[in-house]
Amino acid sequence: MPDALLPADPDAARWAAVLARDPKPGCGPFLYAVTTQGVFCRPGCPSRPPLRRNTRFFADVGAAEGAGFRACKRCDPKGERAGIHAAAIRAACDLIEQSETIPSLATLADRAGYARHHFLRLFREIVGVTPRSYAESVRARRLSAALASGARVADAVAEAGFGSESRVYEDTARTLGMTPGAARRGGAGEVIRVALTDSALGPLMVGATDKGVCFIGFGEDEAGLRGDVMQRFPKARIVDAPEDLADIIRTVVGFVAEPRAALDLPLDLRGTAFQKRVWEALRAIPLGETRTYSGLAAAIGEPRATRAVARACAQNKVSLAVPCHRVVGKDGDLTGYRWGVERKRVLLAGEKAGRARG
Repeated sequence: MPDALLPADPDAARWAAVLARDPKPGCGPFLYAVTTQGVFCRPGCPSRPPLRRNTRFFADVGAAEGAGFRACKRCDPKGERAGIHAAAIRAACDLIEQSETIPSLATLADRAGYARHHFLRLFREIVGVTPRSYAESVRARRLSAALASGARVADAVAEAGFGSESRVYEDTARTLGMTPGAARRGGAGEVIRVALTDSALGPLMVGATDKGVCFIGFGEDEAGLRGDVMQRFPKARIVDAPEDLADIIRTVVGFVAEPRAALDLPLDLRGTAFQKRVWEALRAIPLGETRTYSGLAAAIGEPRATRAVARACAQNKVSLAVPCHRVVGKDGDLTGYRWGVERKRVLLAGEKAGRARG
């Protein structure tokens, strides 16, 4: 029979996805089974593709098992192995949280029942950072909470699990983003000037120290915005200074109304070394463009730290100047934005239009 007379393959798109090992095909979710092997797989299975004549397609696990096929052990279409891995890593995180000191990699791997190299790979894939980095973030969180409660630096350091104060002071930027004394004071003795104005996206507040802008945020009312400014430094003196910040306010409001170039302002960014790397990468995203969280992680040389990058974006307090709104989900979805997804949508549309205008 000439090719032109052959019947069209109703599963052509699915078959193309199998050949491409596409884990998220455009034709929607499905499973395929190999009749000569008696197994069913995900379309992204790393196994060698079967012959088309030996391939059947199913909508879900139930249908494939009902036809007498068993799950592939490589791609785990039922998610059983993935669930076991996730539970083991959650247990490891719980152990880190509960331990006074940082557990060794060997201890964590043995408790999980995996070889060390395999456990390390799983932990990074699921959590986004190494066990050591996760444990250090736990210690930093404990230290920050103890200092915020007014504990003496020496007591807070010991309570958080650090061996000595010197270890904290050796790399204060990585641990707290500031010295322990400054964190304990909660901004006491520091003045933050603020100004409130209206913008195309609603009420907007700018906060600045002597070093530069430390806050740009949107809100529904002044009280909420002022509380956001004070969250990091509850003991700082907040001073209304609309005249001092008039030029900055004018620049920010103008950018919101009609973005044409990067918002270039003197900034006072306070965070850990990792957070600052993420924030600098955000500032490098050109106007009118977006990046995915995984793409941003790769840009800073940490391709497995997607979740940690997302957290750093969420902790950014200087919107627009540090454009975390330019980061989207893997499939382009407008994921969470601390100042509202609708504002994110409007900002991206405005920047895209501004870039088109040149």
